[in-house]
Amino acid sequence: MSRASPHGIVGWLRPTFTRSQYFVYLLGCVLFSLGAVCFIQAKLGTDPLDVFALGLRKQVPWMTVGMAQGGIAVLCLAIWSFWNKKLPIVSPFVTFFLCGSLIDLGLHYHDWLVANLPLAGYPLMFLAVFLCAYASSLIIMSGIGIRAMDLVAITMVYKWKAPFVVWKTLLEACLLLAGFLMGGPVGPGTIAFLTVVDLLIQPMMIANQRYLGLRNHGLRGRKEIEQETAANFATAT
Repeated sequence: MSRASPHGIVGWLRPTFTRSQYFVYLLGCVLFSLGAVCFIQAKLGTDPLDVFALGLRKQVPWMTVGMAQGGIAVLCLAIWSFWNKKLPIVSPFVTFFLCGSLIDLGLHYHDWLVANLPLAGYPLMFLAVFLCAYASSLIIMSGIGIRAMDLVAITMVYKWKAPFVVWKTLLEACLLLAGFLMGGPVGPGTIAFLTVVDLLIQPMMIANQRYLGLRNHGLRGRKEIEQETAANFATAT
């Protein structure tokens, strides 16, 4: 099991993970971004974060999906840091900004994708569901890229005692509503993402372990990640 480097601010900015963890993490980010592009190309709605990012892009011409998602990550990490009085981990921002930037790349080749994708509509949406679910399983198993909204939801659980799913759903609903009001794409794909993707992640992680021999570094758990963050912050300051 890899640990973040204990050497102060350098260790906080540059944690040590194995090469296999980085590979699984980056593969997960690429596949998740591809799934998000498939959702967008299917024109049946997409996940709440992309609904918000695409809606904001309609209102702010110079905005990119990567910038919008990176901004959400920064906001979530700032809230988490304020509530917990700790230095936040960097990987949630990297995950959001990297995936968002890869989505921008896919949208840049929109015309080529429309002309060459063999699927459209609902078949493309179902492919998107599979890609996003499998990619999420890889990102979680890498132990690197916990989502920024999940960190905030965890803190809300500690503060107000309601189940994690309640707070995560509330946060995603806020993003969805804001994105919808700005003109983001909402539809059956949004419902499919919210109801199916999360259900597939756990079985896919089990399959990855059983059939591919991947180690689930995500089993370190969120509590241990937070403890590492606190230790690094104490050393850095």
